[in-house]
Amino acid sequence: MASAAKLDEDQVLVERKSYARVLTLNRPKQLNALSYYMVSKLLEVLHDDEENSDVKLVIVKGNGRAFCAGGDVAAVAHNAKGGDWRFGAKFFDTEYKLNYLMATYSKPQVSILNGIVMGGGAGASMHGRFRVVTENTVFAMPETALGLFPDVGAPYFLSRLAGFFGEYVGLTGARLDGAEMLACGLATHFVPSTKLSLLEESLCKVETSDPAVVSAIIDKYSKKVSLKEDSVYHRMYVINKCFSRKTMEEILSSLETEATGKADSWISTTLETLKKSSPTSLKIFLRLIREVRLLGIGDCLVREYRIVCHILQGHHSKDFFEGCRAILIDKDRKPKWGPSKLELLSDSDVDRYFSKLDAEGWKDLELPKRFKNLPAHAISKL
Repeated sequence: MASAAKLDEDQVLVERKSYARVLTLNRPKQLNALSYYMVSKLLEVLHDDEENSDVKLVIVKGNGRAFCAGGDVAAVAHNAKGGDWRFGAKFFDTEYKLNYLMATYSKPQVSILNGIVMGGGAGASMHGRFRVVTENTVFAMPETALGLFPDVGAPYFLSRLAGFFGEYVGLTGARLDGAEMLACGLATHFVPSTKLSLLEESLCKVETSDPAVVSAIIDKYSKKVSLKEDSVYHRMYVINKCFSRKTMEEILSSLETEATGKADSWISTTLETLKKSSPTSLKIFLRLIREVRLLGIGDCLVREYRIVCHILQGHHSKDFFEGCRAILIDKDRKPKWGPSKLELLSDSDVDRYFSKLDAEGWKDLELPKRFKNLPAHAISKL
């Protein structure tokens, strides 16, 4: 038992370096996929450090070639399919509380994203005040291909991107590089990976929680980068035109109209991706990102928790379990979704995911009150 506990402890390296708390996600073989222990540990440390006047800022990074490739959904799916959906509910309850604390944290969080950042990894980084990317960064929210939906507060931060780029990123699971993240606002700084150790060294010497001071230090190591010629960000006109439509059916129809009479591999790939994704997941996410555009991060996470608990129960659809089978277990990449088409899913079918669960002992996500001594940027998210 002791060795198992030690293995858990090693999943998050917790260090104090002068005035900084440095948290390293440390499951490199699993691309730092978040376990229940990891989200619990991060939540505990951040909660304690907020009251610790000796800690001025928090640095979160990953060991290996990933910051974090997401939550450990395979374990969640395995338990839920076996009838224990409450294990997953407990995992997401803790993870969403971590996302909320990070989003409203009173001290600067510097997320160093030198590698893969997906799913739950985005939740553990995008809510921080500073998001540092490198030439190695790859960002994606691929949940609609898994029968899940972009969660961990993604509907909140994606809805704040320019135009309808957030809809595009969340619905398609498109991969973005560091330059694209900087251009769209997901990242605040681009720092070459060779300078990260120097950056961390400088940040640990900061004797204040003043974000202007922290930003000025990161600026010293930052560089300007240009978008690649084939970057999707150059497609904003078409993205806004198509992904601004009211329904998923209209988004697909609009893309098909754009593809008419022209050989455009980007549009055809986008269409193919959407048609392979779970229709239920697509409709849930589109509704969610539109609803939370004018709401706070807390309201977003409460909605997400209801949705994810319905998904874990599997009463309305088994898409999450089928997606895990097709992508993570059998790896045939041929999921059989149910319902199989967008038009077979009515608005009232989607409504059910946004309702409270009728399950013994189930409660809405309960988030702590966050008003005491918060900086303006945190208050704006409430």
